This record gives sequence, structure tokens and C-alpha cells, in this order.
Amino acid sequence: MERYAMEVSGGCQCGAVRYHATEMMDNSHICHCRMCQKAVGNIFAALVAAPREAITWTRGAPARFRSSDHVDRGFCAQCGTPLFYDDIEANRVNFTIGSLDHPELFPPLAHAGRESRVAWFDTLFSIEDGGITEQPERQAWWSAIKATSRQHPDHDTAVWPDAQPQDK
Repeated sequence: MERYAMEVSGGCQCGAVRYHATEMMDNSHICHCRMCQKAVGNIFAALVAAPREAITWTRGAPARFRSSDHVDRGFCAQCGTPLFYDDIEANRVNFTIGSLDHPELFPPLAHAGRESRVAWFDTLFSIEDGGITEQPERQAWWSAIKATSRQHPDHDTAVWPDAQPQDK
């Protein structure tokens, strides 16, 4: 597995846990195994690794769940965001691609755990876009969500949550 010198950051939805890595590996993949499905609450986990020694936790610390004798699953104890898969005997930690500030940099290169892949997975790209966010009658609802979002931005911040007063 090749290593690439590159700076990446990521973290949870609420911003309580943030990480930084100075190297990444070329193992971006989708895992369909049942354990990954349960860990991320979805039909697959999208993962990419960083060498253990290249990782720094820059804010907070992840909570861990030992999902098997060999694997810890990391997540934010405040908001529940799944952050990583850690084979405790390996020299790398696999981060959830969605927790990275720039997930677009890591397109999956392989599938794993195909034995648990849901039968309808291959139909995902044939589904018509429902345009839910573009429905005019839902604009006020979407605007209210955006205006009151407590989601951490996709970049490091000195302080979070922001100290700015909220409109009431």
C-alpha cells in the first residue's frame, strides 16, 4: 500500500473531535460487511487510511467501541459521528471518508465485505433525483435548518462552537 505525503483534516459533525494527518494511504474503499453497516448506520462504510504515526487529534478525543477482539470503532461521544475503524494490531487507522474535510479527494478504489452487500446497492445510480431540496414549498424549512445549523464547518477552527450570538 502506497503512502502519500498530504495534509488532511477532519472531524465530527459537532466539532468536539477533530483530527489531522500528514500522510494518507491509497486504500480508499467501501466496506459492505454487516459490522461496518451497523457501525456507520448505513448500508456501507466508506474508508481510507492514514498511518498511525501521521495522525494527531487536534480537538477532543474520540470515544471507542471494541466491535471485536481486534477492532475499535471511533466516534464522537457528543454527536455520534462515526470517525474511524482501527485494527488495533495494524499500523494504520481507517477514517470514514465522510468525516474528512475534503471527502472528494478519496474516491473508493475497491469494495470489501461483499457478502453483506444489500441486494439493491447496484440500483442506486438508476434512481431518479427526487429534487426534495428544490421543492418551493420546503424552502422555508431548508432555510431554517441552514440558519440554525450547529454543524462544524469543513475546516479547522480556533474555537467551536463559535462565540457569535445566535438570532432568537
